[in-house]
Amino acid sequence: MDAASIQAMIETGLPGAQAHVQGDDGVHFEAEVVAAQFAGKLPLARHRLVYATLGDLMGGAIHALALKTLTPEEAAARR
Repeated sequence: MDAASIQAMIETGLPGAQAHVQGDDGVHFEAEVVAAQFAGKLPLARHRLVYATLGDLMGGAIHALALKTLTPEEAAARR
């Protein structure tokens, strides 16, 4: 598994989302995902939305995925 594939899956599964994924060993990854769908949701619900885009790869081909999930407004405020 590679970071670009994970990024594409997240962005396809969450239309309009922007994902930045890193990971050098092929099983441990970090992702920052900015999506309007996160508005009004707690962090756990946001993470579940991302995990749903990856399906059975979580816990299999993707051993670990550290997530930062932000709405577009939260991302803009950080910059």
